Amino acid sequence: MTTPTFRALLLTRPADENVSAIVELDEDALPAGDVLVNVKYSTVNYKDGMAISGSAHRQVVQFFPFVPGVDFSGVVEHSDSPEFKPGDEVILNGWGVGEKHWGGFSEKARVRAEWLVHLPEGMSLRQAMSHGSAGLSAMLCINALERHGIDKSKKVLVTGASGGVGSVAVMLLAKLGYHTVASSGRPEHEGYLRALGATEIIDRKSLAVLADPPLMDERWGAVIDNVGGSTLSNALASMCYGGAIASLGLVGGRDLITTVLPFIMRAVTLIGVNSVYCSKADRVAAWARLAELLPDGLPGDVVEEIGLEQVPERALAVVRGEVRGRTIVAL
Repeated sequence: MTTPTFRALLLTRPADENVSAIVELDEDALPAGDVLVNVKYSTVNYKDGMAISGSAHRQVVQFFPFVPGVDFSGVVEHSDSPEFKPGDEVILNGWGVGEKHWGGFSEKARVRAEWLVHLPEGMSLRQAMSHGSAGLSAMLCINALERHGIDKSKKVLVTGASGGVGSVAVMLLAKLGYHTVASSGRPEHEGYLRALGATEIIDRKSLAVLADPPLMDERWGAVIDNVGGSTLSNALASMCYGGAIASLGLVGGRDLITTVLPFIMRAVTLIGVNSVYCSKADRVAAWARLAELLPDGLPGDVVEEIGLEQVPERALAVVRGEVRGRTIVAL
């Protein structure tokens, strides 16, 4: 009996450079897992760009050959888990998939049941991947900030607002009625960000200089920071009393130069958000809220759909900061 085959983007690593190619594989090549999924959609994220670029200081993939892709949505074909049955529509984000377990740039994936969540009612598989890890991360940030408590009379800053997480965060905050300030280094995207719901647009350069003095005028009641580095330092110094920052990115650098003053003088809280290994309960709650707040998914000008063959080029463009909004991959 012939084993079914499927298409996948496979990475190999001669010398110091990752090389990718679309190949035909059979199911025996898939890693171990108790649920086999027919993948319908995936996404292209910054981490995927790092995996495909293969730069030594950005190496995400831990062994070769390897199928990248940290997200996917699809339909269960086979399951050894009582939680899922053939025909179930499911979503996967994170859990090391696309880093140390073959990922979503493939027509089939075999994964562990505990990594999957059921597709929320009212959401399509395509809509789920229009959100992907970016939408999940944005929703986790807002949920965390609201648990802390956000003063709706204060401004909420979103850094890296033109990117995937930032775009969804701006939309969600606007939907929830917050005065949202979008920070972006691309002035040509001002109309795009205002259409998403941003109340104000500021140039990211205004946040890029290290805070001096360590406490500045109070500006932000809450922040969703995708950048890190001096941008996060600046945001900390400009927080309103009792405010909070949800930190989840480091495209601007992983170092944080600050003092204890924002924490002890203004009672500021810094909340780390990680969508890769967050609990299943938090995932389910975030996906349900995404379906509630954005029942039609993301608008067309936020999402671009590509095929598997276009993934390598798009992944590199993401790393270079040339991609606005979300990219989904139709398998």
